[in-house]
Order: sequence, then structure tokens, then C-alpha cells
Amino acid sequence: MAEKLLTVREVQTAGEGDQSDGGGLMLRVRGASCSWVLRFTAPSGRRREMGLGTARRGNSKDTGESLTAARDAAAKARAQLQAGVDPIDAREGRREAAKQAEAATKVQKKREQLTLARAARDYHERVIEPRLSTKHAAQWIASLENHLSAEIWHKPIAQMEAPELLAALAGVRSIEVKDGRVPETLRRIRQRLDAVFEDAVFHKHCTTNPAAAVRRKMRETLPATRAGKFKALDYREAPAFMARLRAAEGISARALEFALLCAARTGEVLGAAWSEFDLQEGTWVIPAARMKAGEDHLVHLSQRARELVAGQIGLHQALLFPSFVKPGKAMSNMALLATLDRLGVRDATTVHGLCRATFSTWANETAAARPDVIEACLAHKEADRVKAAYNRAQFTEERRALMEAWAQYLANPRSNVVPLRAA
Repeated sequence: MAEKLLTVREVQTAGEGDQSDGGGLMLRVRGASCSWVLRFTAPSGRRREMGLGTARRGNSKDTGESLTAARDAAAKARAQLQAGVDPIDAREGRREAAKQAEAATKVQKKREQLTLARAARDYHERVIEPRLSTKHAAQWIASLENHLSAEIWHKPIAQMEAPELLAALAGVRSIEVKDGRVPETLRRIRQRLDAVFEDAVFHKHCTTNPAAAVRRKMRETLPATRAGKFKALDYREAPAFMARLRAAEGISARALEFALLCAARTGEVLGAAWSEFDLQEGTWVIPAARMKAGEDHLVHLSQRARELVAGQIGLHQALLFPSFVKPGKAMSNMALLATLDRLGVRDATTVHGLCRATFSTWANETAAARPDVIEACLAHKEADRVKAAYNRAQFTEERRALMEAWAQYLANPRSNVVPLRAA
């Protein structure tokens, strides 16, 4: 005998409990709540219940529509069961697919909204600022902001293609190239864009890295970089220059001599503070905040470098090389350039080239030390992070010996002093 189906009136007046409408469809009343439920045996043999929505009982019209909708939903679920499909699993699968589609839409919209400028500034805030000094972190983002066109800078990062990025870099080249050389600025811009796009790919903001794709094309289409960007004095001329420098009077001459002895950058010397020195140990520790690589750098002071430091005692409470033009301030780099001018070598070398490139050329061409030791003295950042972590604790004696040998070479080019070598 066929099961008795519920009438509209019975649905409206049903009391607490479950009322059958046949075929497993139930009207469930729990207090003020009233809903439709389908009971069935899943293909797996498990008894299950599937909610089919609220049973509306406000008036006859609403109740009739609710009853019809519940029976239609139950019929579809039974058809799925006959086909061997669990209707609950099927519904959850549709919901999951809908969620994934919605998530994909959100990701796509975010990609469309995330411009290269936003991605670069986000990466700069998360990664660059914590690692570099304030000065170099500012230079990092400024190189992108100042040299990329507005069209490229504000384009969605997911829509960027390698050919248009190469064209944008070629535009930078047209402004920057001098004497047939690819400038350092252009190389750094590509490297920084590479880092931004790699980070964006990692976070699924885009799928490709066009900055990596243009690297070879840049080598093919742009002039090869020439070595020696900074003019530097031939190391064979350095001892004669040092003799003239030592004879020169003034604090700027002492600062330049100290920079040359330590193979240091201009900013590192001009900002040198007494708190960074240990004359007893003969060391100068430049804090990370003042270093280009954003890491503390240890300089081993030669005997002459120690004498220079000792000679500055009493000139200023905090600074090693204070300015006498602006009391309380550090000396300007123009003072060092003026010293080069005074000694007649301004056209032959820069301060950076004299203090670093001249030292590097001497150390490498005379095999004064192993390349790793030379690079450590120059505070050049090791690309291999594992190797860098290991090397931080190495080369102490070799570096000390190398800087002493450099000082003695500058004082006497015929010196036979040989720095300590590793066995």
C-alpha cells in the first residue's frame, strides 16, 4: 500500500516530532524550528539524513510551495541514489567547487589590482628594510621608483610580459649608458625586479618572472659591462701617493689616509664613531646600520691605522673625523675630494677607487691573500648564504696579516712582508 502523503493543512498543524511524507522525506518539527529532511541508505550502506531546507508554514500558499520544493529535491536525491551517487557527497562537492571558483575569482581580482609598484613596496617593507641600512633600503626602492616608467610601474604584476619589461629597461639604458657601458644602476634594477617577481610568484600573485626571462636578452642586446666603474690609482703608484698624503696637513688628509689603509668606503670612514673602536685589540667594528650589506663588519687595524686613530683622540667626543666647518657634524665627502684635488690626482682616481679598487687590484695581482680573504676585507657580501655563515668566523689571522701587509706596502713598496697564508 502506498505511503500516505502529507497535506498542506497537516504540514501547517504538525506538532513536535517527525512526520513522514513517504519515500524517506520527513517533516521535522523541533520547537519553533520546522524543516525538511530526507532519510536514505547511501551506496556505501550507511544510513544518512540530508537537510532539504526550511518548511514554511506561514500561509497555505507558502506551505504548498515549500512542500512541492521538498518533494522535488527528494526526487532528485533518489535519482542520484539509483545512479549510485550519494546526494550529500554530490552536494558538498558542488559547494567545494563553488568555493574554489569563488577563491579563484578573488585571486584573479587581486592579481589585477596588484601593480608592480604595490608588489615592490610590499617586498621592500617585508624583506629589504629589515635587512639593509636605512640609507641603502631607501636607495633600493628609489632606483625602481625613479627609473621605471609610470606605465610599467603601475601595471598589474600578473599582466607583465618579458618583452615589455625588456623595452622598459632599454629605456633606462638610453638615459644611463655612458662610454658604451651598461651602468650599475641598470643591473641593480633588473636584480631587484627579479627579487620582486620571484616573491610574487611564490605568493601566487603571478605565474611567471619576466625579470628573470630578460636577463639573457639584456646580455645579448646591451653592451658588455666593463670592469672598473670607479677610476682608481694603479697600485704601483699608491706608495708614492701615500707619502704625499702623509705629508699633507689637515683632518681630511688623515681621514683619506685611514680610508686607504682600511680599504673602507667613504661613508664608513666619515661616520666612524669612537664606540666602534678597540685600540687594544686593534679592531674597528662597523655596525650593520652603517654597512651596505646590512651586517656588522670587522676591520683589523694595521699599526699605522691604530696610530691615526690614536691621533684623533680629543678632537670630538663621539666622531673620529668631525667637521670643523659644521661643528658637531661628520666631515663631508667633499673634504676627501678636495684632498684629492689638493694632491693633483682628482682626475686620476675617485676616493672609492683609490681606497678599494687599488687595494683589491694589489691584493689579487700580487696574490697577497686568498680571494675569499680579500673579499672579506672589502665586506663584499657572499652570495652563498651557507658559505657566508661559515666564513664569518674565518680568516681572522689572514685578514689581520693582509691589512698589515697593505700598510707596509704603502709605506715601502719594496717591503718583503708576506701576509699569513692558510696551509
